[in-house]
Amino acid sequence: MTVDLVVNCKARRLGEDSPRSLRARLVAAAEQGGARVHETRSLEELDRVAREIADRGTDAVVLAGGDGSHMGGVSALARACGGRLPRVAFAPGGTVSTVARNLAGASTSASWGERLLRAVCEGTARARDVPSLHVRDDAGGDRVGFIFGAGLVAHFFDEYDAGPRQGVGPAARLAGRVFFGSLVGAPLARRVLAPVACGLEVDGDEQPSRAWSLVLASVVRDVGLGVRATYRAGESFDRFHVVASTRSPRGLATQVPRVLSGRPMRSAGHTAVDAMARTLRVHFEEQNASYVLDGDALRAQDVRVEPGPIVPLLCF
Repeated sequence: MTVDLVVNCKARRLGEDSPRSLRARLVAAAEQGGARVHETRSLEELDRVAREIADRGTDAVVLAGGDGSHMGGVSALARACGGRLPRVAFAPGGTVSTVARNLAGASTSASWGERLLRAVCEGTARARDVPSLHVRDDAGGDRVGFIFGAGLVAHFFDEYDAGPRQGVGPAARLAGRVFFGSLVGAPLARRVLAPVACGLEVDGDEQPSRAWSLVLASVVRDVGLGVRATYRAGESFDRFHVVASTRSPRGLATQVPRVLSGRPMRSAGHTAVDAMARTLRVHFEEQNASYVLDGDALRAQDVRVEPGPIVPLLCF
């Protein structure tokens, strides 16, 4: 069985080079299982590795890194393989790994990735097809991912990435500060929950508002920290769940109990979108506006989201 391990050495938990580091343990497990090891440090290296894998052929590719690494790896493989993906597995090496937790029941413990890699090499890992998003923008971006966000999602990641520490704990504390701050009009909450000037088209229908505080498109129900705003995500391979809102910061805060329990946000008194869609277009008024795909902050003015290729995902 031919298996390839692709390690993003720039991922937060995979940069260390000591003999007992997570990276060293994954590489050792790959070598013991007969897998080919590819260590990458740039998108250019990742594209080159993906082309090599496509040219040689493979039975499975294990992508080691965080959410952004997994998105980057799937995107590179989709380009190299003409859209038909080989079987892939996500070994967590980032700080949160929301997508791997959702789709594969992953843990960020050091041993989880090793056990996954061994199962893939031994041929005991089980595969299931999962949907994805195809996201293109006018800045030249062409990616395959799982969770798209703008408005408060992008603002939240701006604050999170600027913080001194990353991980589930710091992210949860930041979310708590935003939630309680929204009730009293705190500056942090106003920044994160401020509407972004943009137009939305859902399945070709232009939405009436030109300012949205939340825009989400996902094939994953839990978009992070237990937030299940896209409670229908994953129901279909040719549609994804879109949720958008024009609520005020305080109004968004009142919906937190509902999204944590996987219930739809109330739409009374404001403009909202809650639909299973085939296309979403976001046109920002700002030329270099921020949006997020699987935790990676990206910039463009015009973004189009469609169903992506089916991903044959391995887990155990």
